[in-house]
Amino acid sequence: MSAGDIELARQFLDVLAEAAKTGDREAVYELLTPDVEWLTPRRDVHGIDAARDELTWIVPPDHLDVEFDEPDLDDLGDGRIVTEVHETYRVKGSGAYAYARDRRIDLTIRDGKVARYEMSVVG
Repeated sequence: MSAGDIELARQFLDVLAEAAKTGDREAVYELLTPDVEWLTPRRDVHGIDAARDELTWIVPPDHLDVEFDEPDLDDLGDGRIVTEVHETYRVKGSGAYAYARDRRIDLTIRDGKVARYEMSVVG
C-alpha cells in the first residue's frame, strides 16, 4: 500500500470535483501523465494533448450545482486506487434537489501522476 498513491488520488479527485464545479480544467491536466488513458462509457481519450482538446465536457451544468460526497479510497496495490463517488445535483438558486448518481472511478498512479482514469456509472 502506498500512502503517496492514496494522497495523489485524493488530490486528483478534489481537483476534478473543483473542475466539474468551475469548468477550470488546467489543474487536472497537471496531474496526468503524458500518455494518460481517460476512459468513460461515452468516449475514450488517449494522451495529454487529446485530453486537453477533448475533456471539454468537464464543466458545471448551466442550471444545476453539483456536490460530491467525500470519496472512500481503496488501494488495490500496484498504483491502482478505486472509489465510488456519490454526486448530488441541485437547482441553482433554490438548492432544490434535482437528482443524484453514483460513479465508480478506477485510477492507476504511475510516477506520481494519474496514468489511467476509468469512470463508470453504478446503481
